[in-house]
This record gives sequence, structure tokens and C-alpha cells, in this order.
Amino acid sequence: MKIVIVHNSYQQPGGEDFVFEQERRLLQERGHEVATYERSNWDADTYTGLKRLSLAKRTIWASDTRRDFAALLRRETPDLVHIHNTFIMISPSIYSACREADVPVVQTLHNYRLFCPAATFFRDGRVCEECVDHGLLHGVRHACYRDSMATTAVTALMLTIHRQAGTWTEGVESYISLTEFSRSRFLRAGLPADKVFVKPNFVHPDPGVGAGNGDYAVFVGRLSPEKRVSTMLNAWTKLAERKLDIPLWVVGGGPERSELEAEAKERKLDNVIFKGLLPRPETIAAIGAARFLVFSSEWYENFPLTIAESFARGVPVISSRLGAMQEIVDDGRTGIHFTPGDPDDLAAKVEWAWQHPHLTRVMGKEARLEFEAKYVADENYRQLMQIYNQTLVKRGKLPASRVGGTKSEFAGTSTAHTR
Repeated sequence: MKIVIVHNSYQQPGGEDFVFEQERRLLQERGHEVATYERSNWDADTYTGLKRLSLAKRTIWASDTRRDFAALLRRETPDLVHIHNTFIMISPSIYSACREADVPVVQTLHNYRLFCPAATFFRDGRVCEECVDHGLLHGVRHACYRDSMATTAVTALMLTIHRQAGTWTEGVESYISLTEFSRSRFLRAGLPADKVFVKPNFVHPDPGVGAGNGDYAVFVGRLSPEKRVSTMLNAWTKLAERKLDIPLWVVGGGPERSELEAEAKERKLDNVIFKGLLPRPETIAAIGAARFLVFSSEWYENFPLTIAESFARGVPVISSRLGAMQEIVDDGRTGIHFTPGDPDDLAAKVEWAWQHPHLTRVMGKEARLEFEAKYVADENYRQLMQIYNQTLVKRGKLPASRVGGTKSEFAGTSTAHTR
């Protein structure tokens, strides 16, 4: 199969960028011909002075991207296009190029951007779906994207224009949601149920079971408000009050790092160690040597890759009882749930896990089995190809006899590179 995959990377690298690269490599390893179309939001920094005003227009429709992508489709003649992200520099203009070339589109929904200008369904420290319930102007009023009414208004305008144009309903044949929970949010927001399939992220290559030394707990993630590292600090303060010394490694960078480090120092939490943003091999090693991983996020995570990585290392997860985290972590088997935003409950769960190392090891073994069943490359490839084939069948580009399995199973040489 010949596939064009599309991704607009962010200035701060994240899980979406990593997943895009993983799927590209997976498809190539399985013998598919893959062409990539990539842009980066670092390109926005070249827009200075009056030229910067044109970024608003480009967010809605980038004529140069539309022209370049149409030329790419003519040159490569792919079987389908798989889009990961178009925000900001690529823009939704490429969907019309796909329609013009009669190439079906599959899109992975890494975040909630189609229905929330901030892409998170999170505002003022809580889950928020006001833009779904009451319209995008609510996001503008609250300046949800980058704390700016102007940039939020541009994003909301982009979404409004492309909704009215049918871009999201007619320009995409199949959507890939990463969990059943996130699929439910997309359906509630208005995406057609027959177009949204579930396929999780995966970890490849398999990092193997960790050493299991278990002399600390670990958090891995972006240090930003929705991740609620502050809840962890509150929990660790309560543990300290009980004279419990449980080391915590905090791996990651982000806008709250300085503030959180200062807070930990002020509280004399000497056992909370901020490791910063580590190279991926060091991050995987840090997870593998921990007794358990703490995932304190309080927003509707789509699919936290960190949890799959922890399962791969045979390390259980203590996570918020919320959304996809509640779905992925099986309470009492592969980890433990705590009440979101409740430091007392988190402290109690951490204390129990720390004082029952034999049971956390059993959970770690179950977590590894969960990884082997759901989050390895082979299973992910099977699901991805089933979605691709079903997409081609719907467009009449592949006989139905070529697609095996049933709908209920959908949860789910050469390379060209284009800039």
C-alpha cells in the first residue's frame, strides 16, 4: 500500500510527534511505501512584523500548503492519506486537495482540537466542555488558547469555517480515536459514529521488563497545569507529615517546573527530585527501575503513552480515576485509581502501594501482560491495517472480500520526504 502521512509538529515536542514517527517506521518496516508531508510550528517564528498578521489567515487556509500538497498527491498517487496534525502551519486546506485527487483520508485524533480551541477540554483547573455545549465563543471569552482572546478567536474561526464547509464530516473517511472514552467525547461533540474507530498508541521497540529495584516512585510528563503535579506535591506533603519517606522522581519539563521546584523546596520535600526533561532511553530506564508510576493528570487524556511505557516495563500505575486513565489502568490489577484532585486519597494509595511491594510486583506482572496483549507493534499494525482497508472499501477502492474480521474488532522500499 502507498500512504502519505501528514504531521505538523509543535515547538515543544510531545507524544503526538513521537507517535507519528513510530507509525511511519512501522509502516515502512512492514513493506509499505510511505511519503511524509511535514511542517513545524517553529516556522511561525519567521513571521515577524506585519507578516505575523498573516498567521491568522494561514491557520484557516494555507494556500502554499494546499498547492504543495496537491502536487505531492499528483506525484505520489497514494492509496490513502493519514493525517496526524495540521495545526498551525499546514492548515485544513489539504483536505480539499485530497477530495480533488479522490484520495481517502484517515485522521488520528490525538487531542480535542476539533471541538476545543485549547485542544484539552480543560479550563481553570477543571474539565470543561462548554464549547461543545454552548458554542466556541465561550472559549474565546475565556481566552482558552494561550491565554489570548485573539489567538483563541482565530482558532475558533478556523473551526467554525471548516465545520460549515463540511471538512470534518465529508473530508475525512475514517477517524482513529485512541480510547473508547475519547471516542465517546468525539461522538458527543458530533462526529459520525460510523467513522470513528478505536486504536491505541503502542510502544516499539519493546523496552523489556525493568530491573524492578523499586526504591522510588516516578512521574513522567509535561509540567503543566492539567497534569496536576501540584496534587502530587500536596500528597507527598501529607506523607511527610506521617513520617513516610517515599522518594519521588519527577521527569519532564514545562511551564510549571520552576514554580513546582520552588514549592517543593519551600515545603522541605527533599525526597521529591526534579530530573528535568531526559532523553527517551533515560526516561524509559527511570520508569523501569521505579516501584510504581504516578499519573496525576486531571484532564481528558486521549492516550497517555507514559502508561503504556510503564506497562511495557512491568511497572504498575497509580492514576486518576478519570476518562481514558480509568479505562487503561485496571484498578487492583495493573494499578490503582485515586480520586482526581484529592491529595488525601492519592497519599493513601501511594502509602499502601509502598508498604505492599509484593502486591505491586504482582500488579507489575499483570501490567506487562496487558502491554503484550494490547500495546505491541504487531497488534497495533493489525488494527491499523484493518482501519485502512475498511476505509478503502467504503470508498470503493478495495473489494470487501479483502477486509477480514468484523466491525467489533475495530478498536480498530522507498520513502519520499517532503517539507
